[in-house]
Amino acid sequence: MEVTLLLESTDNAFRVMERAREHAVGLLDTAVQFTAEQTRFRQEKRGQLLFTGTQKRKTQFQNIVGTTIILLAFWMLLSGKFDAFHLTLGVICCALTAYLFHDLLFANVRVGDMRVIAARFIAYIPWLIEQIILANIHVASLVLRRKMPIDPQIVKFKTKLETDISCVTLANSITLTPGTITMDIKDGVFYVHALSQKVANELNAGDMEDRVAHIFMEADHLYVEDVLDAARIYQTLRT
Repeated sequence: MEVTLLLESTDNAFRVMERAREHAVGLLDTAVQFTAEQTRFRQEKRGQLLFTGTQKRKTQFQNIVGTTIILLAFWMLLSGKFDAFHLTLGVICCALTAYLFHDLLFANVRVGDMRVIAARFIAYIPWLIEQIILANIHVASLVLRRKMPIDPQIVKFKTKLETDISCVTLANSITLTPGTITMDIKDGVFYVHALSQKVANELNAGDMEDRVAHIFMEADHLYVEDVLDAARIYQTLRT
């Protein structure tokens, strides 16, 4: 009788030890799997951080170079001096200013290809010059008429532009065009002084606003060119 009880106790003890072993093996497998997943997650995260950091540094460098070139062009245009001393001083001052404030000019660029924006801005300049010439002719015709048929008024419109740089570009473009002056921008609303009804109507038509939006790829003004440019950039990133 005692022998039978001893055998049963021994058998039960072995079964308990077997279950404990199986449970321990299961816990060990779970721990190994969890550790492997954590290691893989850290490696992926590290790779993403490295890629993001590289892209950020590359974009920052491009913005600094672009800002330096733009500032240097204005420096040369306004100074009118092209000797070695003034050019060297201009490069140093423009590079330092660009390093400190490059994020003001190229802030919130969503697509990320500055070459597209630069090319569109360069293409926008001849159109703006044409508008300035036409506006000069219109203002001259108003002034030279005996009755001087002007109709001064304040034009107020809500812009669809989203970024500060695009709003500044539109405001300066309006001011550079004779017959209109940007008086204030408040909460996305432009207040513009227009010399005549013709000028006010052209301003309300929004052609200039659409062209500025096209330069900076604003979401509310999507062009076929935007889609093609985005597709080209996406294809470049894939390869």
